[in-house]
Amino acid sequence: MKQKMPGKHVFEYAVVRVVPRVEREEFINVGVVLYCKKLKFLQAIITVNEQRICCFTNQDEAQNIKANLRAFELICQGSAEGGPIAQLDEASRFRWLTATRSTVVQASKVHPGLSDNPQQTLLRLHEQLVL
Repeated sequence: MKQKMPGKHVFEYAVVRVVPRVEREEFINVGVVLYCKKLKFLQAIITVNEQRICCFTNQDEAQNIKANLRAFELICQGSAEGGPIAQLDEASRFRWLTATRSTVVQASKVHPGLSDNPQQTLLRLHEQLVL
């Protein structure tokens, strides 16, 4: 009989991407969003490299992208500034943020894992996949 490892919790994460020209399917990884149901943990780390984004788009579009990423963060945090979606529970917000869409800000497919510290795992994934 298999036993669970002490302190390990199932988590899900997705990479947050900027897709400046959706029809070209080119993207830049800009963040990671991680959800752990058991610990009621939902957090994202977004890092915008404006120079990279401006290689694909103009300055005005880059500002719009930054605003969209800020809205993503506000929804993830459950902030009142994030609107009605931000008022949903963690699971619903995570599912909404990672839903498949054809927009400039997208999430990768959702990936599972085990962690005893979701915050440290989020930082590690951000470093590996974004920085």
